Amino acid sequence: MHVVVGGASGFLGSALVSHLRDQGHQVTRLVRSGTPGPDASLWDPAAGRIDQVLIDRADAVVNLSGATIARWPRTKSYKKQLWSSRVDSTTTIARAVAASSSPTVLLSGSAMGIYGADRGQDRLTESAGRGDGFLADLCVAWEGATVEAEQAGQRVVHLRTGLPLDDEGGLLGPMLLPFKLGLGPRLGNGRQRMSVMSRRDWVRAVAFLLERESISGPVNLSLPEAPTNAEFTNTLGDVLGRPTVLVAPAPVLRVALGALSDDLLGSLRMVPRVLLDNGFVFEDADLASALRSALA
Repeated sequence: MHVVVGGASGFLGSALVSHLRDQGHQVTRLVRSGTPGPDASLWDPAAGRIDQVLIDRADAVVNLSGATIARWPRTKSYKKQLWSSRVDSTTTIARAVAASSSPTVLLSGSAMGIYGADRGQDRLTESAGRGDGFLADLCVAWEGATVEAEQAGQRVVHLRTGLPLDDEGGLLGPMLLPFKLGLGPRLGNGRQRMSVMSRRDWVRAVAFLLERESISGPVNLSLPEAPTNAEFTNTLGDVLGRPTVLVAPAPVLRVALGALSDDLLGSLRMVPRVLLDNGFVFEDADLASALRSALA
């Protein structure tokens, strides 16, 4: 396949590009500046500019563009950047896919934030209702930006990504040093669920979705069973061979971190029902395997 990738230089995008090329696919990266080489194409999502001929010739487009959610504080101006970086890029690509002269599948980024910040122990399949708050509103708008491609009859998949694990970045990157020093704490009561998966399985799942013509709409990308924070803490300590006896009490986190504590203490128990029902096989199907893969 010829796959066009937006956000190709990011934590997930770079791994996806490498995986697709290893599978023998042709990949063209969308870039915003510089002099593009033969494997790249300039675009300007804010201005709505993209090479329509490139999209016409592509079999698929994967859009992972967007400013990092992990940056704090989320000021009013940064929230605006989070919004525009996702919605503008998705609108530009969806419009081009809608205008394509041939069938073109669009795999468009989304996130577990569509379910809100804290859903307790509820099992959240793709049919679960949206949550509340800024991230839920952002994800709804992000997914809604694909409407032109859907109305044109193109296949669209929304990648509701959880927390991919790899030692190169993401959730795990900043956690490794304190855990290696034996200072990795359980957060609050530790009962909150963490929808994680290995980055290796994330890229495999996206490649799987590219080829499954029967799949469209939202797809959860997470382990079949989301571990609790206590389970995550203990398992990471075991994999690293370090103790995990410390606890960061919820009241202390709220005082020290403010609104950021909501992300750390909230519970989202995603279930990847679409992947499971369509026969996707996880190579790292449990937390210990996902962490070993991430640290390999």
